Amino acid sequence: MAQLETDYLVVGAGATGMAFVDTLVARTDVEVVVVDRRHRPGGHWLDAYPFVRLHQPSAYYGVESRVLGNDRVDETGPNAGFYERSTAAEICDYYHRVLEEELLATGRVRFFPMSDYRGADADGHHVVSRLTGADTTVRVRRKLVDATYVESSVPSRHTPVYEIDPGVRVIPPNALVDLDEPAAGFTVVGAGKTAMDTCNWLLDAGVEPDRIRWIRPRDGWFFNRAFTQPLEQVGSYMQLQARWVQSAAACEDVTDFVHRLEADGVLVRIDPNVEPGVFRGATISLGELDALRRIDDVVRLGRVRRIGTGQIAFEGGTLATDPKQVYVDCTAEGLRPVSPRPVFETDRIIAQYVTIGVAPWSAATVAAVESSGEDDARKNELAPPVAFTGDTASILPIARYGMTGLMARAAVPELAAWNDRCRLNPARGASERLGDSTVQEAFTAIVTNFEPALKNLERVLA
Repeated sequence: MAQLETDYLVVGAGATGMAFVDTLVARTDVEVVVVDRRHRPGGHWLDAYPFVRLHQPSAYYGVESRVLGNDRVDETGPNAGFYERSTAAEICDYYHRVLEEELLATGRVRFFPMSDYRGADADGHHVVSRLTGADTTVRVRRKLVDATYVESSVPSRHTPVYEIDPGVRVIPPNALVDLDEPAAGFTVVGAGKTAMDTCNWLLDAGVEPDRIRWIRPRDGWFFNRAFTQPLEQVGSYMQLQARWVQSAAACEDVTDFVHRLEADGVLVRIDPNVEPGVFRGATISLGELDALRRIDDVVRLGRVRRIGTGQIAFEGGTLATDPKQVYVDCTAEGLRPVSPRPVFETDRIIAQYVTIGVAPWSAATVAAVESSGEDDARKNELAPPVAFTGDTASILPIARYGMTGLMARAAVPELAAWNDRCRLNPARGASERLGDSTVQEAFTAIVTNFEPALKNLERVLA
């Protein structure tokens, strides 16, 4: 049995694990062992459907030390006018280069792919190869880091929970590119980011809207991509923050909060006549939204219970169907709901969202706080978890704890300076653009409303 020692043992080499390790190694002289069940870094991006892109700009995704993409504004296509959004293939190649050229090159990081973390005993932590079964015992001098706690659930790894009769063709979005004959029609099952991507891809590929049926048990709230732009367009993101804080200061309840943000154009929904019950932080452009609204055959009978050759059974009734339909299962949760835990514990770190959206920024923030030298109690004050449950009702706790953590870190000069220059922060460099009236107005609104917002959120949540 092989044995080794390290300061940190990180389980998971996806977006969270890679961003955490990159920032920790840059800020300290520690040694790190990274373990992942996949063959290379990249996490769920290795299993993603081929036509997926980031929903947010590449400019603030990935790791702190290396730019993803070219910080370019697209001039044509559906993303015209916005900063580029990388494909899954580009992201996987990026993480491979980060590992090889940034992390392993330090001589302080070791990577164990195709390996499972099997827990700890008196001898240490156990890592087992999925290829050979060899067990490596790892003695950890400082902490175990669980970078899988907020791991995404993706369609290609997901098994539908509904029954499927023989002869019914149900596929993940990944398999759409392998179809070898026309379908009578396409039924998209699910209401989240994956379903939106799938519907838009089908439309872009020439499928007429009347050949798409969309089973959408619950509608969602989405960020308008125009408000999520960084760098030269950072004023848009600052306006998002300002309107978020203003709404938090004035709202009477969660419905009032989201409706205020909708009135400001920050949040959007597909059907203005349906009150959304879902919020997972996904982003969409108004062009994509208009395209989705071309699909008229939207089914709202609750969750699917069974798909047969001639009938679909739902929680709320049944629907006749064509046996030659292709069903695209998009019911994987994506951002899985989790119960918040203290991020910093005696012998471990449970990496979670500590910022409102953007997993790499949260992970890098956790690493920056870990490297601060504070005790665990103080670290938890600086990085309270922001838990996405998937329900619209969670948006007020998300606002409260996201703002609480931001305020706490801003009061620590070294952390505030780090955050301001971190490339994973969508607001990076905004303080240098006070000559831009949009940025200045946003800062003024944030400063004016921040404390009233926190007091009001505490009142409303109570």
